[in-house]
Amino acid sequence: MTRILVVDDKEMMRDSVGAMLASKGHSIVVSASAPGAIEKIDSKSFDVVITDLQMPDMDGVELLRAIRERDETLPVILMTAFASVESAVEAMKFGAYDYITKPFSGDELVTSVERALERGRLLKANTILQARGVPAGGKACGREHEMVGGSESLVELRLRLRQIAESNSTVLVTGESGTGKEVASRWIHEQSDRSEQPFLAINCAALSTNLLESELFGHEKGAFTGASAMRKGRFELADGGTLLLDEISEIAPEIQAKLLRVLQERTFERVGSSSQRAVDVRIIATSNRNLEEEVASGTFRQDLFFRLNVLPLVMPPLRDHSEDISELVGHFLRRLASREGREPRRVDPDALELLKQYSWPGNVRELENICERAHVLSFDDLISAELIAPWLQPVGVIRGEARCPDPVSEVENHDGTVFICNGARRLEDIERDAILATLEKYGGHRQRSASALGIGVRTLGLKLKKWKESNLISPTT
Repeated sequence: MTRILVVDDKEMMRDSVGAMLASKGHSIVVSASAPGAIEKIDSKSFDVVITDLQMPDMDGVELLRAIRERDETLPVILMTAFASVESAVEAMKFGAYDYITKPFSGDELVTSVERALERGRLLKANTILQARGVPAGGKACGREHEMVGGSESLVELRLRLRQIAESNSTVLVTGESGTGKEVASRWIHEQSDRSEQPFLAINCAALSTNLLESELFGHEKGAFTGASAMRKGRFELADGGTLLLDEISEIAPEIQAKLLRVLQERTFERVGSSSQRAVDVRIIATSNRNLEEEVASGTFRQDLFFRLNVLPLVMPPLRDHSEDISELVGHFLRRLASREGREPRRVDPDALELLKQYSWPGNVRELENICERAHVLSFDDLISAELIAPWLQPVGVIRGEARCPDPVSEVENHDGTVFICNGARRLEDIERDAILATLEKYGGHRQRSASALGIGVRTLGLKLKKWKESNLISPTT
């Protein structure tokens, strides 16, 4: 339901305008003064503001300026007597969306409001696309959100997802990297009664503490160096919809405290502001770590864990539902072929059996990557076992465990990284070699390296710092 703020010092006008719009299904909030309206705007989100031009203490133009300092996208409609039309036109220069002259009919008011709402929706949609990293006028390109597979594990997962989608409670999705935590999160949103509202995601591990705070809560103009204008955060942009906090375990303690407050009180403050703003956002958090272990180690707040773990959802690793691999491979190859307008490649039975026997440390994401690689590199329409065999890593450092086929051996990872494994070597040495090899492969890019390793950027940074301080690696790594 849209929320409209009506501002007029005359009670009869407030009631009349409010009644006309309420009859159309809008939620109406009224204010008898501009200062009172500013207080309401600072604490709640509105879709349109309708204000009288002539008011004591602070007129409609001054209110408009105050609104623009806070929000450049909120549509404002001015109500004015005929004699004040010139002033109203002047106000348009300061960002008023429209003006209507008194007396006006209900149809005139409703038409103006509907246009303003549409304008506001377009501006908000554009801001959300930019928050997702999509240029203005562009389209968000993402993976389809199917839950592919007919195994017992996937059937149970879909049933659980439907139950969760019917609720508005906070969800904590856990599981190994590549199991489809974000896919499940988007599926929950799209099947919920919030599906027509925004879905925004933020990778908590990819941003510094200060940048993450601004991205989540927004900031006021001048809040810090470089803050040349007010900016809405993800909580505000996702109002009414769903916010996905990816890799929640990686956030710093000070952000954990602020996030806890939002979950408890459903209010937040922009950086540089002391005004509380109410927000209606469903939170879905994901983690590839055991948060209970993080709580025990003191790196994650116990009270925040309890607030997040209202509806827990564990994504099964691919090795536990390997019977879905055939269907997943067909799905990925059809999608790749569709993009190029061609027939999908076929898979040799021996190749398919090889895929089914593999342990899939990278789960569905790794399978998807291998399907795309095979689609591109296969010389004919049949994907052979010989083509894909070198890409299936026989060894690696998986979730803190080192695995070697022999006491001493040299093996090649599926991405070309060579590991020298020795049964007598310490786990930390093997882990360090794996991390350094991955960093070298990705040219020192920490985000890509962390993603490939299945750990957070913050965790990677802490490990590198520790090794540098112990002179185990070069200071320039």
